[in-house]
Amino acid sequence: MSNQQTALKYVIAGMMLFLTSSMLYAAAPKKPNVLIIMADDCTHRDLNIYGGQNAKTPNIDSFADEALVFDCAYLAEAICQPCRAELYSGLFPMRNGCAWNHSKSRSTITTMPQHLKPLGYRTGIAGKIHVGPRKAFPFENVKGFDGNCVRNPTNPHDTTYIKEFMGRSDTPFCLVVALVEPHVPWVMGDKSQYPADKIKLPPNIADTPVTRDAFARYLAEITYMDSQVGDILKTLQSTGKAANTLVLFTSEQGAQFPGCKWTNYDTGLHTALIARWPGVIDPKVRTAAMIQYADVLPTLLDIAGGNPADHDYDGTSFLPVLLGKTQTHRKYAYGTHNNVPEGPPYPIRTVTDGRYRYIRNLTPDEIYIERHLMGWAGRDPLKNPYWATWVATAADNQHTYDLVKRYMSRPAEELYDIQNDPYEMNNLVGNPTLTSIKKTLSVELDNWLKEQNDPGVPQDTTEALKASRNDKHLYGTPPKQKRQAAAPR
Repeated sequence: MSNQQTALKYVIAGMMLFLTSSMLYAAAPKKPNVLIIMADDCTHRDLNIYGGQNAKTPNIDSFADEALVFDCAYLAEAICQPCRAELYSGLFPMRNGCAWNHSKSRSTITTMPQHLKPLGYRTGIAGKIHVGPRKAFPFENVKGFDGNCVRNPTNPHDTTYIKEFMGRSDTPFCLVVALVEPHVPWVMGDKSQYPADKIKLPPNIADTPVTRDAFARYLAEITYMDSQVGDILKTLQSTGKAANTLVLFTSEQGAQFPGCKWTNYDTGLHTALIARWPGVIDPKVRTAAMIQYADVLPTLLDIAGGNPADHDYDGTSFLPVLLGKTQTHRKYAYGTHNNVPEGPPYPIRTVTDGRYRYIRNLTPDEIYIERHLMGWAGRDPLKNPYWATWVATAADNQHTYDLVKRYMSRPAEELYDIQNDPYEMNNLVGNPTLTSIKKTLSVELDNWLKEQNDPGVPQDTTEALKASRNDKHLYGTPPKQKRQAAAPR
């Protein structure tokens, strides 16, 4: 063979290798983008897709028609900052360090940006951030959405910046758009769409004229939030990347009504979760698979090609649920509340198996006081105009009296059949036919508290809060090993 023939042979071989490699690269699936849209203080049961009978949410309804709807999604603490820290870290409040509102997570933890960057992702956040310290949550800040949840009115949003972030390059992105509605004050939206006398109040909300007016304003904010969701989805579509983007919508914790936010009741901890991923997730499907916010980051890592086992998560990937390969995930979902700094310490812990919820009030001899709900009437009527009317009418209305008593005076244990009593009006803790269920859930809660290194009742909450702000933390170093019982079924 001549030198020319040999050279030609190598040239042809090189070209074939190049073409083969190019074809393989072209055939390889692109890593999906991720868009997470969060509402703020929206009780999931007030949305149409979860049986709500009041709020108009055409954009969320249309989105759900293209998506998988989770009927059993939970967060571990029904307060803004702790639940967001859980979502971004994959760790429960005790282990990430943010165990009450306006407290920092440990600066030593790593979160969504650090975990996705090695996999090629740009990770940004627009709107309400409300997590810290910056070292632990190094998101790229994206402008365009108001980050102040108590502004009156909310600043108009501008999707220019999220469009630029999403379309900046061909590298995959993970973008959180954290809205500030329907957090108080309820001042956005068109209240005239919701005549107060036509509203059907849920049974855990006392019926007074002032409450009806507040609920109408809350519903108007849900509709305003829904319009923002529509604008965000249109913006994604305009980038040409919607077909390769997993979109998650979540309602966060319950609204600022007694029995919702700042509680361990189901209306506080149960959240909406809707997942759309064209060509991967079947549309118009619902699942009873139980998941928690702590499961989201492991799932994103799994989708992005990483290995969740490389991180010490409390959560586990529910990618098989998204792919329709299974209808189960967790066996239990857990919750915690300390009522700090919103009021005097009142530690509460809970666990649910999806059918029953067991709640343990660790200081039942104390009364429950939550300043945001019970102390602002008169000082800032836009934030809480209604609690005083509950107390004022309780003597003449048995149902209102029971709601006030339920909120302020709680027994050591509570047990609810949330399937048949979704607003938890009937405490079944003394029902002899449910003794074994109560025992099982109580033991499971004990095991979780031990796993989380949870001391239960802090000896000095003021000092604990100071320690958290100084990154020392009351709860010390989190354990490295987790029980198998916390794993998915």
